[in-house]
Amino acid sequence: MLLCCGGGFSSSYVVERMKKEIRENQLENEVFIEFSPFSLALDKMHDYDIVICCPHLYIYVKRLAQMQSLPIPFYILPPRMYGMMEIKEIYQDAKDIIHIFRKSGENPVHFPGEDNVLKITRKCAYSHEK
Repeated sequence: MLLCCGGGFSSSYVVERMKKEIRENQLENEVFIEFSPFSLALDKMHDYDIVICCPHLYIYVKRLAQMQSLPIPFYILPPRMYGMMEIKEIYQDAKDIIHIFRKSGENPVHFPGEDNVLKITRKCAYSHEK
């Protein structure tokens, strides 16, 4: 997973905390996460299965997807999930989003009924909410 924010500063801190959670939950063989400023996402995306973006990047991801075909899913984290940043929840959403993308090929990828990220109030993975 590649986590992107505007400049990479907040995501760099969050990713370090998430790497610690990965080790604590013994998920090293299942999930790998790095951070990047969004401006470098196109250069780095080919090394990842998914690009996860902070909520404030929604309009930029949407424009990017309109301008070119993206070979992997770009997912905008719901605002409350971004605030919590629990690796198990984000990892679950990432797996589900990759599955949706394989069927639809559309970007940015979202769950049913969640096309407007600013209206999403859940703090956990979509599949855990239902």
